[in-house]
Amino acid sequence: MISEASRPYIDASVPVLREHGVAITTTFYRSIFDELPELTNLFNMGNQANGAQQQSLASAVFAYAANIGNPGALGPVVSRIVNKHVSVGIRAEHYPIVGRHLLGAIATTLGDAATPPLLAAWDEAYNSLAKLFIDAEQAMYSAAGIEPGQTQTMQVMEVKRESDDVVSIRLAPTGAAALPAFKAGQYLSVTVTFPDGRRQIRQYSLSDAPRGDSLRISVKREAAGDTTPAGEVSNWIHANVKSGSLLEVSLPFGDFLPDTESDEPVVLLSAGIGITPMIAALNRIAQRNPQRYVIFAHAAHNAAHQPHQDDIDAAKKAMPNLQVVLFHECLDAGVDAKEGRMDVARLPSWPRGETNVYLCGPLAFMQAQWLGLVGAGVPVTRLHREVFGPELLDHLV
Repeated sequence: MISEASRPYIDASVPVLREHGVAITTTFYRSIFDELPELTNLFNMGNQANGAQQQSLASAVFAYAANIGNPGALGPVVSRIVNKHVSVGIRAEHYPIVGRHLLGAIATTLGDAATPPLLAAWDEAYNSLAKLFIDAEQAMYSAAGIEPGQTQTMQVMEVKRESDDVVSIRLAPTGAAALPAFKAGQYLSVTVTFPDGRRQIRQYSLSDAPRGDSLRISVKREAAGDTTPAGEVSNWIHANVKSGSLLEVSLPFGDFLPDTESDEPVVLLSAGIGITPMIAALNRIAQRNPQRYVIFAHAAHNAAHQPHQDDIDAAKKAMPNLQVVLFHECLDAGVDAKEGRMDVARLPSWPRGETNVYLCGPLAFMQAQWLGLVGAGVPVTRLHREVFGPELLDHLV
């Protein structure tokens, strides 16, 4: 991907990036937003406020440097990022701007250690990676038949309370627009324009199988934490979106695609709002092959925080070989669930070496399940997870 002359400088950057990566990316974002404040419309400013976006970029830069000679390791990450970029409308002309500010941030943070040969090597490495992204994103835009940033206005047909903090929203095209096709596991980007003119984009997994007349997403209201702000977009959606509302959405994108079409056993494990792509997969399997052996397990705090119970109940009636296990940390009386956190040992059996297992949920949940599954004899090649943010790269960094 880069010349032999530049490679030693990138290799030598690895420990420096591990130590100073967040400082570099914090400087980068401050610099780019100072020059081009309109770019805040493309970035998740909630993640800016809580530091997740700075950590995510730092992890990406470090992972790229540490694995620059291993394209096999970087390939799946590139695919995931390309889908995300296309869903928010990243353009080829953004890359030179990002590159200029990233190199400037490296120079500012490292000072005299950022020698001309080091900066030249990173300039080459960045432009090589940028070309990879630009070409892949252009191919995806062309295949979808859209221009970067193109969206579709859809009307809200129904808003349903799924749990204390989750609502599902059913959307249909307006006018003569066609309903976009999708696969279970993919997501929409939803653009919200606030009264002060600011725009923010968030991704929400499609939470139902293809129905032919509508799409459904599910949105968790993100409350403020001790050190994190409340989710601005999710709270706005909960407060303002109702039947008849119009939402500006992207086409479906995403490469987390659970196997819904074969006859092989499959295991779907989720926690929290990570249930949404799993419900889409479960409902698709119920359409496609209701006789299939499926283990569906979900972890929630309690029954009040258990979303999509109606979907689960409907699937249980339609699928005789479906095994559902719910784990509730606080078990309410009369609820059919296991008390405590999800544990592989408390799941039904399946042919461990021959079955695909799909994971979606908070980072700590997926890390714990991954370790438990591998310890139980599930090959890593059979494990698949849906992740965003820094955790996308935790296996590389």
